[in-house]
Amino acid sequence: MNNSNDTTSKDCATKSNEYDERDFPQFSLFDITIDSGLKDDDGNEIPRPFTKNQMRKWLKKVKWENRKAEKRATEKARAKERRREAKEANIDLGPNRKALKKMKLERPKRSTAIVIDLSFDHLMMEKDRFKVIKQILRCYSINRRSETPVQFHITSLGEKSKSDMSRHNGYEHWDINYHEEPYLEVFPKENIVYLTSESNNVIEKFEENTAYIIGGLVDHNKHKGLCHKIAEEQGIRHAQLPLDKYINMKTRKVLTIDHVFEIVLRVCEGMPWQEALLKVLPMRKGAYVCENLSPSNSSNDISCNGEDS
Repeated sequence: MNNSNDTTSKDCATKSNEYDERDFPQFSLFDITIDSGLKDDDGNEIPRPFTKNQMRKWLKKVKWENRKAEKRATEKARAKERRREAKEANIDLGPNRKALKKMKLERPKRSTAIVIDLSFDHLMMEKDRFKVIKQILRCYSINRRSETPVQFHITSLGEKSKSDMSRHNGYEHWDINYHEEPYLEVFPKENIVYLTSESNNVIEKFEENTAYIIGGLVDHNKHKGLCHKIAEEQGIRHAQLPLDKYINMKTRKVLTIDHVFEIVLRVCEGMPWQEALLKVLPMRKGAYVCENLSPSNSSNDISCNGEDS
């Protein structure tokens, strides 16, 4: 009797273990085919980790590298299925990747440039740096689908940013101009305007042959006013978007990097300010038309540093 119960218990335990392993697959050192290495805060290679915290970080990074190809294949299959379903339902999903690549070669670009300043890596945690890269990816997608795209630049591209960007296959071939140098070494000083919410200057139109800088910073208001301070110290022009003049919002006027990028792009395309703001800002912001247009500023509630993700 006892033997029977023991056998039953062992069978149940075996099935339970099989169930657990099937539903919660483990990832160990033996599964690693790509060793992506680990770097310190200065970008220097460090040896195979010894502490538990280092090991967790290293395994997380290696796991990503090993599963990147599989994830990409899944995304391609999902996109193919989406196109098939759209075709059957007579839904236009817009140009495919091949058409976009052709458009990239044929479309003339404006001389106006939008620049993401990535000189703030040292002020952000890894998850916030990932948010910045994700927003840059949206900017790239928006710009490449525009009929009149702007010049898209990234400056102060350091080791951390390169490592974060490398999570996206083929980023080197995106229609983006990458610079390791700061923007002052890329553009003439007189042609630079830093977009910062603390500025007293309200911008109304975007000039040709001018570079508009957006701070690549997700800081949750820890470093409020930093971009304005930098612009003042460097003696370059600065300005804020005319949000108060054209719309009201039910929430705080916090704009992400891609919000600012798309607003600038749409206005450069010829879209009126009010229409561009209402089109770009998400519904959760509760943006609505101002009944009485007012030039007053409330810059204490406005941010253009990508905090709202």
